This record gives sequence, C-alpha cells and structure tokens, in this order.
Amino acid sequence: MLKRDVRIKYKKLRAAISADLISLESIAIANAALRLPIWNHTYYHIFLPITNKKEVDTLMLLSILQGKDKHVVVPKIIGKNTLEHQLLSDNTKFEITNWGISEPTNGIVIQPALLDVIFVPLLAFDRKGNRVGYGKGFYDAFFKNCKKDILKIGVSFFEAEEEITDITDDDVALDYCITPEKTYRFKGDNLH
Repeated sequence: MLKRDVRIKYKKLRAAISADLISLESIAIANAALRLPIWNHTYYHIFLPITNKKEVDTLMLLSILQGKDKHVVVPKIIGKNTLEHQLLSDNTKFEITNWGISEPTNGIVIQPALLDVIFVPLLAFDRKGNRVGYGKGFYDAFFKNCKKDILKIGVSFFEAEEEITDITDDDVALDYCITPEKTYRFKGDNLH
C-alpha cells in the first residue's frame, strides 16, 4: 500500500475511535511498554498527543517514565521539519500551538545524541517496522541526528499493514511498535 493510501485509511479509522476507547487502549499500550527491555536507559523522548487527531495518549507512559526517575525529553517545533528537544522538569511550562500540540516554552535543550529511547508518533506501520506519519518529515529528520543505536518505539491503536510499498532511503524504520493487542519487534540485531 502507498503512503498516501495508508494516510487516508488510518485517518478515517482514527476519526472513528471514541474517547473512552482511546483511554483504554492507551493504558494497554503503556502497560505493554513495561514488558519491553528498555528500562535500563537514562534519556527518554516522548511526544505529547494531539488530542484533536486522536493520537495515542502518552500521558500514562509519561507517568511511568517519571515514576522510574528517567530523564524525560519532549519535542518542540522550531522550524520547517525541525524539532528542538527539551528536558521536562517540575518548572516546565507548556502552551498549545496552532496545530493543537502541547509544547514546552522554557525547558533545557537536550541534544538528540544524548537520547536513548524515543516513543514515536505514527498513523500506521508495516511488518518491517516502516512507519507513516503525517508526511512532514519531522521524525525522520530528527532520527538522523540521534546515535545509531537509539531505540525507536512506535505506538499505534492498529495492527501492522503487510507492506508500505513506497519507502525511501530517508525513511527510518522502528525497532518496536506497541499496539493494544501486540508488541512488534523489528531489526533484532541492534536491540538492547
């Protein structure tokens, strides 16, 4: 399936999800994350959900990270296809952008090379770990500035597509993807 067709399909599927189901399935995803061998790291990057796009609610994952005393880093859009990454602290203030994204306004900037684990937003993914987002390229550009062995973990309400056929060299595959029903593991040679 082509990326454009994947986007159309999964935007429709997501639009049909109720708020109650988002909450229940987001909790299931967070609980499944606890079973992954990823908790011996220090710096974890997590996106905050765009609620009007019915993204996975990552606030439970955020609570888990804080409960484990991890350094939590959140993204901020600072330009075309460019993210800045800010350390979350008790003093971090947030504002909602025009895109409906909650972003930090006063955090300490963390370089991508320090990050160990990234929880990645997506619309869909395939059995090889290829992901489709909204098509702006923020995360693919971000991954290029991370260390080679960074763990990339997608979260999705839906199971894997068989294949996304128009993947390019600029697309970066996931290491894991967690759904409410299953955890997928890709590229086993670089996992910790």
